[in-house]
Amino acid sequence: MEIRFLTESDRASWELLARAKDTYFAVERADDAYDRTWRRLLDDDRIRGIAALLDGRMVGIAHYLFHASVWYSGKCYLADLFVDPEVRRRGVATAVIEWVARDADEHGYPSLYWNTLEDAPARALYDKVGKFHKGLIHYAYRR
Repeated sequence: MEIRFLTESDRASWELLARAKDTYFAVERADDAYDRTWRRLLDDDRIRGIAALLDGRMVGIAHYLFHASVWYSGKCYLADLFVDPEVRRRGVATAVIEWVARDADEHGYPSLYWNTLEDAPARALYDKVGKFHKGLIHYAYRR
């Protein structure tokens, strides 16, 4: 398995996985949202995108960002992690999480966190590699 930053030539493979992720989570996006996000992943130094490859084929993607924290030196938010269903349970997601955690730590952001759905099948993995903060509830405010 190879994990690396996304490059310009990855666009088509990345978009297939990004759209598959959105379909899985029942998220609808306009085409220009993929264009805008792609540019951010390549051009914004706070936002990163990586690819996981098996035998040269992109089978997973992750998007994450570094941000300031009031109490800590900084945090890393894993915004998206998606692995092609055909290759799940082969260690791809674990390797991606560990890669992101290392990258974050090397850049001074030792705290990695993410959100997931309460009934997500991936929780079996997340419960092994992460700490679940019982009692915390995620709220979002949008206008």
